[in-house]
Amino acid sequence: MSGREIEGVRTLLASLPRPTSLTERRERLDTVASVDGVAADISFEPETVGHCEAEWSLAPGSDASRVLLFFHGGGYCSGSIRSHRRMVSEAGRAAGIRTLAVAYRLAPENPFPAALEDAVAAFEYLLGRGIGAGHIAISGDSAGGGVSLAAMTRLRDLGKPLPGCAWLVSPWVDLEMSGASMDTKEAVDPLIHREYLQELASSYLGRANPLSPLASPLYADLSRLPPTLVQVGSAETLLDDAVRIVGRLGAADVAASLEVWPHMIHAWHLWSARLRAGRQATASAGAFIKRHLAR
Repeated sequence: MSGREIEGVRTLLASLPRPTSLTERRERLDTVASVDGVAADISFEPETVGHCEAEWSLAPGSDASRVLLFFHGGGYCSGSIRSHRRMVSEAGRAAGIRTLAVAYRLAPENPFPAALEDAVAAFEYLLGRGIGAGHIAISGDSAGGGVSLAAMTRLRDLGKPLPGCAWLVSPWVDLEMSGASMDTKEAVDPLIHREYLQELASSYLGRANPLSPLASPLYADLSRLPPTLVQVGSAETLLDDAVRIVGRLGAADVAASLEVWPHMIHAWHLWSARLRAGRQATASAGAFIKRHLAR
């Protein structure tokens, strides 16, 4: 069943023309990632976090005193609240908590460290609203996973309290793109390829070093971070980013778990309405978050 379902998603992705401009790229991600819409029983509320647009979501019966803070993927150059609305709201439902999705500043208009600054500010915003750090889970997919991890190292270095746990989906944590799967999985990944990532990394980094720990947290000091769940598909070029970051977290004495989902592609949770594996992965993440947020 999972093989037939993921082939349907591959067909959907292949049906859309490749974008030729940044505007088209942003529109394409918003369109293809939001194709299934959101559940009718979720309530949404706009928010402003610093200079960033943000959005709360709450499923019936969820605990509004605990928050999943989410940063979308899109290579730091695209993605939005709209593109990830279903993924975020369903994750909140699975965890039984409220969510806050933040539209951090995008490159190339706002290069590194703008996204990182916005992620740190969003966490501090929640603290300022009286939400305890242990009642917050930080999360993101792809670039959002990378910036979530970088934000935790920055918060730690600033002496700030850290979230109760982290959930990273297909995280992009190495802007040097040195993982072997960047080449070995190229033929099966319909979304992410080296040339594309090099373009995104250049737009985001500007003159910054791709080995900077705050841009590529694979190279950061990862000690004293909270329990972290990393989920990745077996059919994506960023597989080795996930495998290596879990290894480095473990070596730093961080409780880290890796889930490799067979046949799944990059950030497959986006299409959970048509992917059983997307719903199962979201449920697994929700259970992880429930276990680790303070009561």
